[in-house]
Amino acid sequence: MAPPQLAQLYRELQQAFTSGNLQQTGVLLTRLKIALTEAGLLVPIGNPDPQDLVIARDILEVGAFWSIRTKDIPSFDRYFSQLQTFYNDFSSVLPPSPREYPLRGLNLIRLLTQNRIADFHTTLESLPLRADALTGNPYIAHPINLEQWLMEGSYSKVWNAREEAPAEEYKFFVDSLMGTIRNEIASCEEAAYDSLPLKDAATLLFFKNQSEVIAFAQERGWQVDLTAGKIAFAKKTEEKVEIPKEKLILANLQYARELEQIV
Repeated sequence: MAPPQLAQLYRELQQAFTSGNLQQTGVLLTRLKIALTEAGLLVPIGNPDPQDLVIARDILEVGAFWSIRTKDIPSFDRYFSQLQTFYNDFSSVLPPSPREYPLRGLNLIRLLTQNRIADFHTTLESLPLRADALTGNPYIAHPINLEQWLMEGSYSKVWNAREEAPAEEYKFFVDSLMGTIRNEIASCEEAAYDSLPLKDAATLLFFKNQSEVIAFAQERGWQVDLTAGKIAFAKKTEEKVEIPKEKLILANLQYARELEQIV
């Protein structure tokens, strides 16, 4: 059985996380990771009690969701990595977790936001689901659809996917994806146009209002004319490379003279 102190902290964690107290949840997670380490449950070895493993798994799952809600991606990576032992090595002795596939789906979207497409497909293929069952799981189907739309360039579908997210935490990663997409679209606009009406720029960049597109324009160094309702793109000046023609001619002549002497 889990030590009494660990069990008490676990109950406090459940209460804090359920109530949405992220600060207290973070404090309790730090204390619980120490308690799990001391109990030999953070990285289970031997034959621990399955009930204790369920508690440890639940704590790490809360940690993973807490990381997303606090926008701490490295922390999410660590928690998800630690959960692999419970999901893979102890799957035969533990009851299924309702949080497993929501977290697996979040991990897949995280790989998309980092443009790790090869890792995305490798991770997808390693899931303990039949190929025909992947799209039947809403938490896995969502990142699969996102990847397909990204490859197609169907950015409007990626934007609409935010409202169709199977869990609130998914919206964080979709927003991150849209940030990458907006920068790509912005680069194309800079190359294709000298200027655009504010309304058109907002539509192309999937912004809901003028203030959002103005803030984005300022980040990109664009000039915003509110009176004319227009954005002027900052053109990158091409660097002119001067070729030292006289030096090259003299060097070639000297080289020719040396060849004549050799011959």
